[in-house]
Parts: sequence; C-alpha cells; structure tokens
Amino acid sequence: MSGHFLSIGECMVELSQADDGHLRKGFAGDTFNTAWYARACLPADWSIDYFTALGDDAMSDEMASFMSSAGIGTASIRRLRGKTPGLYMINLKNGERSFSYWRDSSAARQLAADGDALRAAIEASDVLYFSGITLAILPREDAYTLLAELRRAKAVGKLVAFDPNLRPRLWSSLDAMHTLIADGARASTLVMPSFDDEAAHFGDDSISSTIRRYHQYGANMVVVKNGPEGATIGSGADETLVPAVKVNKVVDTTSAGDSFNGGFLAHYLQHGDPLAAAAFAAEIAAKVIQEHGALVSPKKLKIA
Repeated sequence: MSGHFLSIGECMVELSQADDGHLRKGFAGDTFNTAWYARACLPADWSIDYFTALGDDAMSDEMASFMSSAGIGTASIRRLRGKTPGLYMINLKNGERSFSYWRDSSAARQLAADGDALRAAIEASDVLYFSGITLAILPREDAYTLLAELRRAKAVGKLVAFDPNLRPRLWSSLDAMHTLIADGARASTLVMPSFDDEAAHFGDDSISSTIRRYHQYGANMVVVKNGPEGATIGSGADETLVPAVKVNKVVDTTSAGDSFNGGFLAHYLQHGDPLAAAAFAAEIAAKVIQEHGALVSPKKLKIA
C-alpha cells in the first residue's frame, strides 16, 4: 500500500542548545516534526508533503530547501511577499523544556487564506494531519475554512488525524480554544491528545474521560499520550494501555509527542493495528528524547 500524507501547519526556525553550550539553528514545528518522523518511518512509495506558507526571504528559501532535502514535498507551500518564518528557542532544564517564541508576523498565519489552494492540496492527499497549533495561529475565518475542507475529506473516507496540542497562550481565550479544539476533533477520524494538557485545560479527571469526550465530538479512535505512563488506545468501548519504553537518561523531551504521532501514523497506515502502532511509536519517541532538538536523524532511529 502507498499513499499521500499531507501535514498542515507551521514550521519555524528553531534555536536549540548544542552540546558545547552554544545555540544551534534548525527548523521545526509540531506538524512538521510529525511529518519528519512519518517520512523516516514510511517506505519510499509514500509521499509526505507539507502545507504551510513561507515568506520570500533567504530563511524561507533555506527552510524549503531543508524540507526538500529531507524528502518532504514543498510544492503546495504558498510563498508570500514580505513575510518571514516564525522563530522559537528551546530552554532546557533537567531534560524538560520551555519555549520562547517570535512568531507574530509568521507567514504561516496565512496558510489557509487561499481556499482553492488548500482544497487542491487536501483533495490530492489520502491522509491529513493537523494540530491545535495549526488552528490557533490562523484568523478565525481561515481556521473554519481549513476545518470545512477537513470535514469534506473525512466525509469521503480520508484519514484525518488531529493532535489538540493545547497551548492556551496562543488563543484569545480558553472559550475560543475549547470551541476550536472541539471543532477540530469533529473534523477528524483519529485524535491524539496528551493527557496532561487535557487534564490541565479541559479538566479531565481520567484518561477515560478524555477518550469519552473526543468520541462524543465524533472521533473514531482516540490515542491518549501520557508520557512515561504510556499511551491508551480508545476505539469504540475498548481502552488498551500500551506501555512507554523506559530510557536511562532523558536529554530533551522536545518532539516526544510529535515523534510518537509520526511513528504511530506510519505504522498504522502500513499495518492497520493501533496497538502495534503505539508500541512502535513508543520506541521511536524513546530514541528521540535521548537526543537534542526536535528532529533526530533517521539514522539514529535505527528503524527495523
């Protein structure tokens, strides 16, 4: 089986800590990270494309070239005059990360402004992936344009995967976040939340509550990530815990969830077994958190 995987969102310039204490430049962002790991885990007959908007500056050129060199298609990326990519810096303490962002004028905020281009890219794809951050950075009207196209894709049987990736400071209010996240789930067949976010920002008191809520929104399957406790697969009335892979030393948890998502989707698309996909994804995430930065070289993943 082969197909066309389209990830939709924002890729940013990343500044991360290098081993010598200096800063290292890279390119990353939640949906791009997932595309990176899906590309690393899927066979060559799958195409992986990224849908976003970039500027016309040298950094945008470099980012697009980086994507292409990684085997991620850029043909659908919109280029906007006078715009630039956003930038963020990772701050690390004992392996846990916090972020500083500079993204107010990011070109990616206009990724859904051209509805015809968006529809064409989605119609040409078999699998769609987006996140709560994708929705949060868009003007409200453009967010609903994106959701309408994703609902159309879901209605014709395409796999639409969604990570709520709750980041309240990107939203105008908690009500706005709750509303758009629920709408994102309604447009999706597979939702992949993180339990700590859902507990903190939706008040869920258990993983079962998170699964039940997203099923009520309309998701067919819910995969709840819970850090070192593993991931729980909720499909129909069944809930199954898949353990995390233990590591001796956590270096950087950046992209732990994104890499899990990419590994899960890649395995699930090939084999159709969500439990095996979660076990495979746990192995990928365990390798990623033992390295610096969001994007770990496929060679270091040692995929069998």
